[in-house]
Amino acid sequence: MPASSPDGATIGAGPAARRRTSPGRTVAACVRACVRKTAAMSADDPQPRVTITYCTQCRWLLRAAWYAQELLTTFHRELGEVALRPATGGVFTVEVDGETIWDRSDGRGFPEVTTLKQLVRDRVAPDRPLGHSDVRPGARAVPDDDVPTV
Repeated sequence: MPASSPDGATIGAGPAARRRTSPGRTVAACVRACVRKTAAMSADDPQPRVTITYCTQCRWLLRAAWYAQELLTTFHRELGEVALRPATGGVFTVEVDGETIWDRSDGRGFPEVTTLKQLVRDRVAPDRPLGHSDVRPGARAVPDDDVPTV
């Protein structure tokens, strides 16, 4: 039975409570599944932490947040968290469990998102393919057998 607010309005019975998120699943079903998954995670098996340190003086928060969103979308099962750490002095670094995988001060600028995903993947899920944009070092984009002959 839906709950009531102090003014007598019904809470949780509207269209939003019945909204479908994926074929055949309501929001409530997704929430229950998330609660079960979260409860199943244990502190004995910590997931990797990505930390993006960005310069507030340079106003790089939006770029850092975009990278964080891309990493969380791609590695939603493999990552425990992505943290944004404000700093000053033109710093922009990306770390996985304390290991720096990208530092803007190396003269390389900002990473392409595909490059950043590959660097993170190599540390948190090395066997995972990233799709059409994924070319591993030393690998050809098209195998020799698939090169058309003229």
